[in-house]
Amino acid sequence: MDGSAPRSRRADARRNEKSLLDAAAAIFVAAGVDAPVRDIAAAAGVGVGTIYRHFPKRADLIIAVYRHQVEACAEAGPALLSSSASPHTALARWVDLFVDFLVTKHGLAGVLSDNAGFETLHTYFLDRLVPVCTQLLDAAAAAGEIRSDLTAYELMRGVGNLCIGAENDADYDACRLVEVLISGLRRPGTT
Repeated sequence: MDGSAPRSRRADARRNEKSLLDAAAAIFVAAGVDAPVRDIAAAAGVGVGTIYRHFPKRADLIIAVYRHQVEACAEAGPALLSSSASPHTALARWVDLFVDFLVTKHGLAGVLSDNAGFETLHTYFLDRLVPVCTQLLDAAAAAGEIRSDLTAYELMRGVGNLCIGAENDADYDACRLVEVLISGLRRPGTT
C-alpha cells in the first residue's frame, strides 16, 4: 500500500470533528450548553456514540467547542478584513461572530467554574483574539472610519458585558445593543 488510505482517514476524521464542533457550537448558541447530545449528533449527522467516543464528558465537548470557536474567530478577522467593503464592516461582522462565541463562553464558565483549567482557556482566548480585534480596530481607525481611542480589550470587554444575562431574558436583545455600540465607534460624518 502507498499509505494514502490512513492519511485519508485522518483527513476525514478532522473534517468529521470540525463538522461535529460546528454543529455543537450552533446548538450551544441556539439552546445553551445543556442542549441534548442527541440534538448535536443529529445536527452533525453522526451517532450519539460518536460524540461520546470523542468527548466522554460534556465538559470535554464544551472545551473543544470553545477552542474551536476561538480559532474560528481568530482566523475570521484577517479574512473579513480582506473581503469586506470596509474595515468597519469587517469589524462589525467579526463582532457578530464574537457575540456568538460569547454565548458558548458564558455557558462554559458555568460548567467549569470550579476548574482551574478555565483560567488557562481564558488566557488562550485573550492571547488569540485581542491581537485580531486590535488589527481590525487599527485598520478601521487608519481608514478614518472609527475613533481611535478604544483598545481591543476595552471593546471586547464591553461587548462581553452587553451579552451577560441575555440568555435569561427574552426581552433583552444583546445583538441590538452590540450593533449600537459598533455604530457608535464611527467618526462623525462617516457612514
